[in-house]
Amino acid sequence: MKAKALLILDPESGYTQDDFTKEFGGALPTVPSVDDNKYKIQLSFVNESDNQDPEYATSGSSGFDLRANLTDGSIIIKPNGYELIKTGLYFEIPEHMEITIRSRSGLAYKHGVVVLNGIGTIDSDYRGEIGVLLINHGKQDFIIEHGDRIAQGVLSSVIGKNIINFNKVDNISDNTERSSGGYGSTGIK
Repeated sequence: MKAKALLILDPESGYTQDDFTKEFGGALPTVPSVDDNKYKIQLSFVNESDNQDPEYATSGSSGFDLRANLTDGSIIIKPNGYELIKTGLYFEIPEHMEITIRSRSGLAYKHGVVVLNGIGTIDSDYRGEIGVLLINHGKQDFIIEHGDRIAQGVLSSVIGKNIINFNKVDNISDNTERSSGGYGSTGIK
């Protein structure tokens, strides 16, 4: 059954959702299990730290953990201060993909510590060490120890370069409901 469900994803197979329904009398499994590595994106990495390799904390996690690689002791981020925290990780990101670096919600909620630039972008052609720029919006010093989970990385597709053709014009249409209204123009409620 699982192999047949995967055939539907292959446009060259000729096997369709209708074929599956006729054969098995029902809908596809909600999330087919993909055990075969040929269907998975290969994300090569080097881990120069002694921390565990990147992993997803739970089966439903969108982001994989990024941990602090501190060789000279802990780092203290003062209130309203920021620090670049190295991870010891280097990625070979597939072309037309990116890794976004996102805050951990627990650090944000409990301590006010977030990724400084909102979401960090690691482009597919970058091969240097991943660093996470954290800022402390809290009222107390925040201490980061070696191995602490400081952020999460999400591998995403970047489709813009494949489908966007920039077209410079003299003006653009403002014939929309919103037009140039911004910064609160739609109200709060």
